[in-house]
Amino acid sequence: MKFTNGFSMGQFVPGESRIHALDPRCKIIGMFILLAVPFSAEKPPDFIPAVFCLYAISATSGIRFATLLRAGRPVLFLIAFTAILNLFWTPGHEIARLGPMRFTSEGLTLAFCMSLRIYCLVMMAAALMMTTSPMDFASGAERLMSPLAILKFPVSEIAMMMTIALRFIPTLFEESERIMKAQISRGADFESGGPLKRARAYIPILAPLFIQVFIRADNLATAMESRCYVPGAPRTRLNPLVWHSRDTAAMTCVIASLVFSLVWNRYIYRLAALLCPEWLF
Repeated sequence: MKFTNGFSMGQFVPGESRIHALDPRCKIIGMFILLAVPFSAEKPPDFIPAVFCLYAISATSGIRFATLLRAGRPVLFLIAFTAILNLFWTPGHEIARLGPMRFTSEGLTLAFCMSLRIYCLVMMAAALMMTTSPMDFASGAERLMSPLAILKFPVSEIAMMMTIALRFIPTLFEESERIMKAQISRGADFESGGPLKRARAYIPILAPLFIQVFIRADNLATAMESRCYVPGAPRTRLNPLVWHSRDTAAMTCVIASLVFSLVWNRYIYRLAALLCPEWLF
């Protein structure tokens, strides 16, 4: 029974690529800029720059593109639900009917675009987490939020919470897999039967899983207290963040990708529609 094997959402993949070596602040800012690429797309061909950006990130970071694609599996239900809503309840030119519900060409295009947009957003966020360790991500987020300290915003506490949460994600799945293997050795069956039966089979896992989570949280709190951790107190860093020239070059490439996407959506797509309208939606 495989539970965590192949799970890639939110997991850090160690590497020595150029993207791994970037400053975490650069990667966080770059991700938010690249999120505008799928948001600016309105028709299926407009997503070509977004797919190109994801493939470039995959090739530069050394992470297989198939691994990035698998990162969207946890949100497939949300993607399918969003697609169905847009497919059946978007007014426009009717192309088919299923009882009281009708398919429209506008709904088909919108459903495809919304599904691809959500999938691209998840893949971009997964690419950030795969190339940034939890400690580096928390340090970068803390530095980016440091101006909010003027407004008495608990920046250091939020950064610590993010670090603990990110570190608990793989631990949670490891504990789940260990408990499932123990249940399988006692005769539990998690694969046969319908969806409802399989969902009920997971109920015996919840109680020991929550117990283990609370035990680990209590041990972590005890360890932090024994090390005299004080929330909000100034702390030194073993490896302080330094912005290098490679970070500036990477940010330039990210901005250039966004500009290319906007130009593609506004001008190149229109030119292609005039030259070869039968190729496009």
